[in-house]
Amino acid sequence: MTRERGYSLVEVLVSMAIMLIVTGSVFQLVNPGQSSAQVQPEVQDMQQRMRVGTDSLFKDIVMAGAGPYQGAVTGSLMSFFAPIIPRRTGRLNPDPATSVFDDRLTVTYVPNTYSQTSITVAMPDTSVELKVAAQANCPADTNQLCGFHIGDEVLIFDASGNFDTFTVTNVQAAAGHLQHRGQMFNSPSGYGPGSIITQVKSHTYYLDATNRQLRDYDGDNGDFPVVDNVVGLKFEYFGDANPPTQPKPPSGVANCLYDSLGNYTATGMTTLTTGGGSLAPLPLAMFRDGPWCGSGTNQFDADLYRVRKLKVTLRVQTPLAALRGRDATLFANPGTSVSGQKFIPDLVTSFEVSPRNMNLSR
Repeated sequence: MTRERGYSLVEVLVSMAIMLIVTGSVFQLVNPGQSSAQVQPEVQDMQQRMRVGTDSLFKDIVMAGAGPYQGAVTGSLMSFFAPIIPRRTGRLNPDPATSVFDDRLTVTYVPNTYSQTSITVAMPDTSVELKVAAQANCPADTNQLCGFHIGDEVLIFDASGNFDTFTVTNVQAAAGHLQHRGQMFNSPSGYGPGSIITQVKSHTYYLDATNRQLRDYDGDNGDFPVVDNVVGLKFEYFGDANPPTQPKPPSGVANCLYDSLGNYTATGMTTLTTGGGSLAPLPLAMFRDGPWCGSGTNQFDADLYRVRKLKVTLRVQTPLAALRGRDATLFANPGTSVSGQKFIPDLVTSFEVSPRNMNLSR
């Protein structure tokens, strides 16, 4: 008769220890995989949102200042007024006329359009019949309004630096009825015959800190989210070190730089240092001390004529607090994650834009 012998206590303990070591090793391999599976989709989402935000900002800022290219008057809007203003303008909730901010800006440019002409009858009121010149570039149509249609956003401006934006609300046989975005003209005397009128694009990009969104306001009724979970937006300005000498209006017309006799009047403006480069940093304080150009809610500081380049910084975060750590240098809104394998730092990107139509004189 044979005697069966079982495992000793020592053998059992050794076996259990080996099993625990192997099992622990397996979990060590599996856990990072689980963390990666949760983190990677969020990283890709943040990168995609950053691409959308930077692309939207770049494509409109680089167009800033594009002006009429057909008709009697052509060239950059810089020859008339500042096409980049560091505040919100427009019909809904505009910022005070002399205020400036580093987390918002309004850009203005003329898109590809045949609707570029001048008015033939003075426009003294906020809502009037608009009569325009039938220039060679105007498309052939029956309303004699150079291709303007209901709903078009249009810009009117003159050599004094005044400008206003409108919405076409009606098109009649030989006149269009326009509604001004504001309650009254910014130009104190309206616009005389020969003032330029064209279709326009206006974009105010700003940070909605409450909803953590990058938003785009069109100056009228449209205010649209561009990117969610944006926690930082900053615009920095660079430009000519010397005070601006352009635009110079025609004889008999004054603006913020010249009187009606052609004498330069902006003699108190500061000459800056470039620090070795071709452009000087333009601090925001320069844009709120005058001399003031334009009028009404569209007033702007003459130093904005110096602007040649912008630096844009955009910061996005993951919406999941469980994937945000507690280090305030990495997270604008610290979260609850304590694991180095399960947090995603805020994504920050900076880029520079030199609007082509604001550098034509360089």
